[in-house]
Amino acid sequence: MKHVLAAALLLFGLTTGALVGAQDASAHATRIATDPAENAELTEAPTTVSATFNEAMQPQFAAMTVVGPDGNLWSTGEPTVEGAVLSVGVRPLGPAGTYTVNYRATSADGHVVSGSWSFELTVAGTGTPGPSATTADEPAGNGFPMWPLYVGVVLIVGAGVLWAVRRRT
Repeated sequence: MKHVLAAALLLFGLTTGALVGAQDASAHATRIATDPAENAELTEAPTTVSATFNEAMQPQFAAMTVVGPDGNLWSTGEPTVEGAVLSVGVRPLGPAGTYTVNYRATSADGHVVSGSWSFELTVAGTGTPGPSATTADEPAGNGFPMWPLYVGVVLIVGAGVLWAVRRRT
């Protein structure tokens, strides 16, 4: 009975530790700068937009779009990741108004980071938009949730502890 109680306490401790650790892991990569700056008022369209993070990002599955005030995509090409910087090309812009940059990227530790920022084009351009943003692939969600992994690890470790305790008795 003493071994079962010890195993139960160990399992509880591992579960608590895994769940507390899940909170800490969600705060790794943070966006520290944007170009253009958030809420900037521009008279000329940028040729690229970029987000800089506090750590290197993985190039796999990176996504970045620029959506104009007309609801169309103004980004062009595939996003690129160079170290801690995620960027994408921008078409010559069209209507004056608010342009929103959406992004999703994976940090070096595997944590998915997503968000957005906006800038204002104060002088209309003559550019041609891409497809409607509602039909295009925009970054969405936070990727695969990590809690099932934590629960699985706790269950496997717990089963191993119980097996070891029963084997000794």
